[in-house]
Amino acid sequence: MSRKYSPSTKEKYMCQKHKIYFKKKLVDWRNEIVESNTKGLYLNNVDNEISSADIIDQASSQTEKTIGMRTLNRQIKLVSKIDKAIKRIENDTYGYCEETGEPIGLKRLIARPIAILCIAAQEKHEKEEKVYADL
Repeated sequence: MSRKYSPSTKEKYMCQKHKIYFKKKLVDWRNEIVESNTKGLYLNNVDNEISSADIIDQASSQTEKTIGMRTLNRQIKLVSKIDKAIKRIENDTYGYCEETGEPIGLKRLIARPIAILCIAAQEKHEKEEKVYADL
């Protein structure tokens, strides 16, 4: 498959080309995150400010570490979602809404390859979340 390939609505939904495209996109994204996190962890361990005599430097360094750990936790959750999406490709459920069973749509999957809900189900879910958040 060429590097310039982009899924088309003219093709059968979730045909082999689509699956190959999305699997490659997900695997590349996963590898990028893992590589980035590995570098981040290494750089976090090479922190000189924590032993600084200046209390402001220590506080700043600690804040940066806390933000870094939050980011790392989000990335770990994202890698887990990517792994689940790859498994859905392998068991032929990728691209279909987990709530309705309807196609999620190519545009949505290209924008958010880990999407599990179609737009209508996602909007419903977000409205319900907002209602409970307002209570």
